[in-house]
Amino acid sequence: MRNKSVKFIVHAAIIAALYVVLTHVANALGLASGMIQVRFSEALCVLPFFTPAAIPGLWIGCITANLTTGAIIWDVIFGSLATLLGAVGTRLLRKHPFLCTLPPVIANMLIVPFILRYGYGFQTVYNGVDWSIPFNALTVGIGEVISVCVLGSVLLHALMRYRGAWFENI
Repeated sequence: MRNKSVKFIVHAAIIAALYVVLTHVANALGLASGMIQVRFSEALCVLPFFTPAAIPGLWIGCITANLTTGAIIWDVIFGSLATLLGAVGTRLLRKHPFLCTLPPVIANMLIVPFILRYGYGFQTVYNGVDWSIPFNALTVGIGEVISVCVLGSVLLHALMRYRGAWFENI
């Protein structure tokens, strides 16, 4: 039992560290924040497909990445919540390899646009109508589809082969 707990914590910690490092790489390239965010770290949101340890790992990794890249407090709280909800959704859909990429996209499309509009002040007005939330949902969705559905699916299929060796007994 104890060995299982240690493996769970180690896997969660490794995933959190990978999330932070990959976010910093994307941030250095100017891709980790703004209206269209292509965080390479979001590809890791497919890992709950393999292990429940990925859920706290992704959440802690997102909190840490947001804190260390200069995000506002609302982004740290609610952006990390979006990642947590997406990770839980991925775990729940683990029997469906294609569908399991969708919860992180949906969670971020529903939560992050409000952070961008009211936290960062990203506003889109056209003909006197504030289109900020739907426009931000679209741009966040584009970034998430690239990060999770495309890059994450590649990662998912690459890890399928080694599933038993890397994610056993957790």
